[in-house]
Amino acid sequence: MKEELSLLFKAQYPLIYLVTSEEERAEQAIAALADLRLSSSSQRRVYVWTVTSGLVEHGQPRTSTQHNTLSPEAAIEWSLRQRDPGIYIFKDLHPFVDSAAVTRWLRDAVASFKGTDKVLVMMSPVQKVPIELEKEVVVLDFPLPSLSELDDVLQEQIDKTNRRVTTDVREKLLKAALGLTRDEAEKVFRKAYVKSAQFTEAEVDIIHTEKKQLIRRNGILEYIEHDETIDAVGGLDELKVWLRQRSDAFTERAREYGLPQPQGMLILGVPGCGKSMIAKTTARLWGLPLLRLDMGRVYDGSMVGRSEANLRNALRTAESISPVILFIDELDKAFSGSAGSADSDGGTSSRIFGSFLTWMQEKTQPVFVMATANRVERLPGEFLRKGRFDEIFFVDLPNTEERAAIFKIHLRKRRPDADRFNPEQLAAASDGFSGAEIEQAIVAAMYDAFAQHREFTQLDIIAAMKSTLPLSRTMTEQVTALREWARQRARPASASVAEYQRLEF
Repeated sequence: MKEELSLLFKAQYPLIYLVTSEEERAEQAIAALADLRLSSSSQRRVYVWTVTSGLVEHGQPRTSTQHNTLSPEAAIEWSLRQRDPGIYIFKDLHPFVDSAAVTRWLRDAVASFKGTDKVLVMMSPVQKVPIELEKEVVVLDFPLPSLSELDDVLQEQIDKTNRRVTTDVREKLLKAALGLTRDEAEKVFRKAYVKSAQFTEAEVDIIHTEKKQLIRRNGILEYIEHDETIDAVGGLDELKVWLRQRSDAFTERAREYGLPQPQGMLILGVPGCGKSMIAKTTARLWGLPLLRLDMGRVYDGSMVGRSEANLRNALRTAESISPVILFIDELDKAFSGSAGSADSDGGTSSRIFGSFLTWMQEKTQPVFVMATANRVERLPGEFLRKGRFDEIFFVDLPNTEERAAIFKIHLRKRRPDADRFNPEQLAAASDGFSGAEIEQAIVAAMYDAFAQHREFTQLDIIAAMKSTLPLSRTMTEQVTALREWARQRARPASASVAEYQRLEF
C-alpha cells in the first residue's frame, strides 16, 4: 500500500480516496512518504483537515488552525492558494460531498493540482465518491497491519513489561492478532499481559476471545464455534471424503507440492439435511476459524455506499485472518433479488452481488467460501458456472442407512443406554424425513414421556413420527425439481448415490 501511495504521489495524482478507519496510522504513513524528496528537491508539507479543527499542519497542536478553515469549502480554497508542494488530508469529508459547493471546490482542486506536487487525500471509513469525481479519483483500501507491524506493537508491550518471550510464543501471539487494527492489537496485548503478568502460549486464547468480541462488534461477521466433529453428521460420506482429502490443503506442504488453494464449495439441498452442520464441523476438521457472513446485515440503507463499504470491510477482515472459512448460509436468499434491484433498491443489491463475485474471482488470500442454498432456481447463474466454486454438492434426503446413522447419533447424545433402541426399525418408519425432522421427532417423544413422568421408548418416537408430516410431502414438487436439476449439475453428497451414478456412467 505504501508503495502504491508513493507511486501515486510521484505521478502527481491530484485526488486520492483512502478508505480506512485507522486515521492515525494512515496519517503517519502519508507523513513518512511526504518526507521523501521530490524531483524538485523539496519536501511536501502535510496538512490535516477535520470539521472540528479545520486545517492543521501535521505534527502541530490542534490549536494551530489555519485561519477560517473549519468549513470544507474554506479549507479547499485555502489549499488552492498555496504555492508550495503539499498533501492535504481531509478526514471524514464524505458527509459533505452531497453539497454542490463542496463537489465544485473538489473539482477545482483537481484541475488546479494537476501537474503539480499538490495532492488532496480524502480519508474515511466509508467510501462515498460523487459521480462528478468518479473519473478523477483513485480509491485505495488502507490495509490492516501486517505481521511485521503487529510485531512492533508487541515489542513495545514487551519492552514496557521487561518480559522475555520465546520465538514460538511470539509467532503464535502475532498470528492470533492478525485482522486487528493497531489500536485493537495494542489493547489485546495489554489485556493478555494484565491477566497473567506474562506472555505465554496461554495468552493466545485470551487474544482469540477478545478478537471474537471485536469482530462481533462489527455486526456483519460472526465467529462460529462448534465442538462437534464431522462424525456427528449422519451419512454424506462422499462429501466427507472430499473434505478430508483437503484437510491439509492450506499448509505449506500443499503449496510445495504444487496444489492450488481451495476456493470454496456450494452445498445445495433439501432444508434440514445437514448443510449448515457440515460447514460448522468442517472448520474443526481443517483446524481453521469459521466466520459467518450475514448478508442481511450487509445491507444498510442509511447512507449511499454504506452497504458496499460493509461488504468490503467484512471481506477485508476475513482475508486478514486467513486461512479461514467464510460461511454464507442460504445464499439463494441473500442474492435472489440482485438481477432486478435497480427498481427496488437503486441497484444496491446488484452492486453488492457484483462486488462479491469479483472478490471471489480475484481473491488471492486463503479464504474458503462455504455457501449453502435451498432454492437453486433463485440463485443467479453466475454462481453456478464452473470455476466459481471448486465443487457443487447436492444433499438429498437421507436414505435408510443414513437415517439409521442419524438416529444413532441423536440418541447417543441424549441417552447413554441408546443400545435399547432399534435404529433400523426407526429408519424404516421415517421414510422421507430429513435429519432435522428426525431430531425433532426424538425431542417430541421425550416431551411426551417427560409429561408422563417416565422414560421415552421406541414406540414414543414412532408415534411422534406418525403425527408429523415431513417437508418432503408438503413440498413434493420443489424437492422433485431440485433433484432433477442436481442430477446432471451437482455432485451427490451421499456415497451410495455417487457410486450408482459412476456405475451408470
